[in-house]
Amino acid sequence: MLKADFEKEWKTKVRQFLISKSIGVLFQDEQFDDWWEAEPREIPFFDNKKMKITFMNLVWKEDSKFIEEADQALERFLLKTELDRKELSEILFKYCIDFLDLVDYEDEDGQLRQILDKNDIWNYVYPQEIFVERRHRRDENIYINLACECEWEKEHGLQLVFRQGRRLTRVSEQDGHLTESDAYDLSDKEDKLLHAYKKELNEKPWWKRRE
Repeated sequence: MLKADFEKEWKTKVRQFLISKSIGVLFQDEQFDDWWEAEPREIPFFDNKKMKITFMNLVWKEDSKFIEEADQALERFLLKTELDRKELSEILFKYCIDFLDLVDYEDEDGQLRQILDKNDIWNYVYPQEIFVERRHRRDENIYINLACECEWEKEHGLQLVFRQGRRLTRVSEQDGHLTESDAYDLSDKEDKLLHAYKKELNEKPWWKRRE
């Protein structure tokens, strides 16, 4: 939605809207009534690139805690910067190379394989938008899904998923699933990144687990 269109919707109040403490007004999507879209905002994790944030699968009467929990997750995520992104370079680079090893070789993939500084992998990632969604099984937490395009998987793209906005718990193609365990019907213990998050969280003193 363009800024002018957003302001028009706000003034006319033709569409339903919600208020988020962290990102402001979200208008109900015209096609999907359980999607709520906010005006694009700068995302420090991606060098302040402006991205639209959408709350997905939110029916307010059925999930009255969604906005509060989403705000908490967004506040954590929006504190992440380029330094936090670079800490994930090795994971993303490995994901890229593992994917290339599974597909037929193409000349244009050569530059990806020749990357020496793993931080350079981000030069081949193009952030598009952010989805905030509740996982509707097991932990039922809020997850922040960064939907991107990338050079090595042009058909299905890339998603980077952060549980509760804290820690990366999935790197994958855009397949509609928030966790590896949901995508492949595994236990959460078999989901490497998700299990590492749970282990780290459980090792914290109880009074720090909601930070």
